[in-house]
Amino acid sequence: MKKLILLAMLTLGIFQVSAQKQPNVVFIAIDDINDWVGPLDGNKQAITPNMDKFTNEGAMVFKNAVCAAPICGPSRSAILSGFMPNRSGVYGNAQNMIYSELVKKNATLPEYFSKNGYHTMANGKIFHKHGAEFGTDFGHWAWDEFARARRYEKDPVNKKKYTASKAGIINGVKKSEFIGKKSKLSWGPTTDSFEETVDYKVADWATKQLQKDFEKPFFMGVGFIKPHLPWVVPQEFFDMYDVDKIEAPIIPENDLDDILKPNGQKAFQPSGEYKWIKKHGLEKEATRAYLANISYVDACLGVVMDALEKSGHADNTIVVIWGDHGWHLGEKQRYLKNTTWLEAVKTPLFVRLPGMKKAEVVDQNVSLIDLYPTLVSLCGLPEKNNLDGHDFSKILKKSNSKWEHPGVTITASGTSVLKGKWHYLLDLNGTEQLYNIEKDPMEWENLISNSKYRPILDELKKSVPKKRQTPSKIHFDKMKNYVDVDADPSIKKTRNLDKLN
Repeated sequence: MKKLILLAMLTLGIFQVSAQKQPNVVFIAIDDINDWVGPLDGNKQAITPNMDKFTNEGAMVFKNAVCAAPICGPSRSAILSGFMPNRSGVYGNAQNMIYSELVKKNATLPEYFSKNGYHTMANGKIFHKHGAEFGTDFGHWAWDEFARARRYEKDPVNKKKYTASKAGIINGVKKSEFIGKKSKLSWGPTTDSFEETVDYKVADWATKQLQKDFEKPFFMGVGFIKPHLPWVVPQEFFDMYDVDKIEAPIIPENDLDDILKPNGQKAFQPSGEYKWIKKHGLEKEATRAYLANISYVDACLGVVMDALEKSGHADNTIVVIWGDHGWHLGEKQRYLKNTTWLEAVKTPLFVRLPGMKKAEVVDQNVSLIDLYPTLVSLCGLPEKNNLDGHDFSKILKKSNSKWEHPGVTITASGTSVLKGKWHYLLDLNGTEQLYNIEKDPMEWENLISNSKYRPILDELKKSVPKKRQTPSKIHFDKMKNYVDVDADPSIKKTRNLDKLN
């Protein structure tokens, strides 16, 4: 009789399936964004009202979060696979995680949520794009639904206001002496309106999804491409900053002099981008262009957050906003990413759980590699115990929780270890650096030769991986106009969720 009553109650919907009570996840990726945002105060000139509003109304702000790798492909591969580059063998953008033996056997983050009862969907850049055997690999295979707002959309630039180093153009004027062969910088206003731009269309797609009802809890990936180069966004965002009042970062001319290889030679030289900017006196213009792009992506973020607040999902949704890695704006004589210095390894990470009502800033060195196990824990999924990251859900529930894990970042040429006020950098060629970022946040004084720091150095060295997985040799070149071609349909067939760990 009890079984018959229970069956009747389930049929009438008096009992809800437990999975329906699990929180939804909105997982927002921002490309190439450093700490120049209001909640992190990396640049006081930055105008980011939507990030400010999001965090002030209730979110955890991770002040010292690091990426697993300081370049798009490896960073995203680590976040989404749960495995650090030294284990997956993905160190550069040319290497595709799907050919890693480790990834072949294990479910990615969205696949694990699909495997455990969630409906997953995404638009924009979440996974990195790669050439594939039968089209392009967008990471589409990892989602139940995958949309492509960028297809056939280019955000054309206003040529009268365009600056491009390789093309030899500065503010619409083309001259041979403007050409910077070893620089890839470009910026200027697009002729598109805000509502016509690619990232807005990603945000608009998310808005439409949030208006729907779902039978299952959902995991939604929202991937914004800016402030990735080219720094091309609508004029209104450039107009937010008066170029004459812009303050570019202070760059000491001798900044690289105390970073030496084991043979005593200087380990680094100024990058081609830095030399080009300095030659043409474009420090303010480049700073303004990057800030304009940050304000633009902040506006796109605001579209999604407004839609979530107006939806029926707001009270049962975890929101994670993360940047894949940082970016140099002249610091260390660079205008680029993929270094082990602080500007490249630190990145925004904001998390809101249902019920959070105030902003909390925490100093712990969590890593983006920790997102996979943390979200699994927060959503009540079965523990996946072979991941490289650590569950920081206890920090989200109590911000001063004890946390002993350093933030480790891996590149093709070295390792960064950030723990508290200490930052240790070791290149594969033996070059070492040590900084006290509490006293020296710009990392101008390399302490590596000071013997009194030897105990600290020895402790930090323990976090440098002793083994590095060799990358897979499988590679397919990207097709012409690869962002517009078909997504390779063959990859999904290789990802049997029932067999993936």
